Amino acid sequence: MVEITFLKAGYCTHPEVMVLPGGSWKPMVFPALLALICHPVGWILFDTGYSERFYQETQSLPNKLYAVLTPVYLQPQDSAVAQLEQLGIAPEDIKYIIISHFHADHIGGLKDFPQAKFICFESGYNAIKNKRGFQALKAGFLSGLMPDNFEKRVVFVENHHTLKLPENFQPFEWGFDLFGDGSLIAIELPGHAVGQMGLYLTDNRGKQYFLIADACWLNRAYQELIYPQRIADILFADKTAYRETLKKINQLYRNNPDVKIIPSHNSIDLTEIGQ
Repeated sequence: MVEITFLKAGYCTHPEVMVLPGGSWKPMVFPALLALICHPVGWILFDTGYSERFYQETQSLPNKLYAVLTPVYLQPQDSAVAQLEQLGIAPEDIKYIIISHFHADHIGGLKDFPQAKFICFESGYNAIKNKRGFQALKAGFLSGLMPDNFEKRVVFVENHHTLKLPENFQPFEWGFDLFGDGSLIAIELPGHAVGQMGLYLTDNRGKQYFLIADACWLNRAYQELIYPQRIADILFADKTAYRETLKKINQLYRNNPDVKIIPSHNSIDLTEIGQ
């Protein structure tokens, strides 16, 4: 039995033209989406969104440039840990945090959950673990957001059993069975970041979800196969892989419209997602 609830933990702004060629330079809101998953193993988070630590970690250079180029807005009550406590879920109740990738808007709340184990691609972790200063900034990584004992708590996806995906999930063919029951399947979505992870799941009503992290930022992008402005290529680990991944998601959308595809930053009424 799997249930999923979507939350927003803060947001950032970028000019619309960065993600929609021909768009305006007016700032556009990009919420930091996370998913709370009720699973037989316990409570699971897919990403954490921002936390107030983002402001602490960007007070001085070079990290301050991150906050200047990507203005972040977060009220204390909007952090993941605060919202979960409102739902009656204590920080210690979170058993696992699935990390799509290591950008600050996805790992901002890791330190708030002291008992959680972390699930990520080893390739993604290796790509950032030694980065500091401007190298880290270019990778969108703030090392101060990482728990000191991260390596003792991490479980790498590559060590899980591979699983052939259903035919209706073409062109994606293989995933990693995270809990050995086929309920949560990790799928690598390269391009935006090294080792970026998407998550495919079916809830207890039979509704299929594909959480695609930052494989694109807007629903229109995968629905209409809209690539971002070329200037946005500087944000990607591999611009060619980014476009190939987006093509695959577009094909999945056209082949199987029953799958709810959820980018992490699309401005959407969260109540619409579960309908």
